[in-house]
Amino acid sequence: MPSDKLILKTKNLSKDFGALRAVNDVTLGIGSGVHSIIGPNGAGKTTLFNLLTGFLNPTKGKIFYQGEEITHLAPYEISKTGIARSFQITSVFPELTVYENVRLAVQSRLKASYNFLVSFKSLKGVDEKTKNILSQLGLLELADLKAKNLSYGLQRSLDIGVSLATEPKVILLDEPTSGMDQKDTDQIIQLISDTSSKIPVALIEHNIDIVLSISDVITVLYQGEILAEGTPSEIQNNDKVQEAYLGGY
Repeated sequence: MPSDKLILKTKNLSKDFGALRAVNDVTLGIGSGVHSIIGPNGAGKTTLFNLLTGFLNPTKGKIFYQGEEITHLAPYEISKTGIARSFQITSVFPELTVYENVRLAVQSRLKASYNFLVSFKSLKGVDEKTKNILSQLGLLELADLKAKNLSYGLQRSLDIGVSLATEPKVILLDEPTSGMDQKDTDQIIQLISDTSSKIPVALIEHNIDIVLSISDVITVLYQGEILAEGTPSEIQNNDKVQEAYLGGY
């Protein structure tokens, strides 16, 4: 993909933990569609996401978002630029309702979001946008249910919905289908597909069947380095990837 079409880029990005180099000289570009990051355990996938979202500072290298360097911004600053992230463990508020979780995320992007004397009902478009997102998630009928009472799969859907409510320009999903049954997995795959038609999605996923079915681009990390990158077909037929990761898949 041409570099001017890439929304999120890294240049020679590395991260050391003492004597261990978890990410080594990674130059990566994320553009439209679904870009999956795969690799065996310990390959550096989550560390890379932590670098991209400001939860870790790189040992060396740079990160660019829409052409502007964001290497040393704090996580909240990166979030405000338009980069959203969903973690391996859901980060919804369990005691709040499904509606309240999404509404707070919608409200967080408004100038009046921290004026506690203002009713959210008076904030233009908050209720409508919240319901639109819940409808997209298939959660509108469960709007008044506390988040803790949702199934695990629906909590993951809600978690992604909270990220979408912040109006991101790119979203990073860390193992969104982990621990799900097939029904919930199918729902998340559809949500990712729908989302990627509007904004770029970067995805860490261990289920290779899912990766091959929904990805536009796949990057394979191995021992902190990029081993290969290409389309699902190119990755499937790459001898290095077969040997190091797919195991003759």
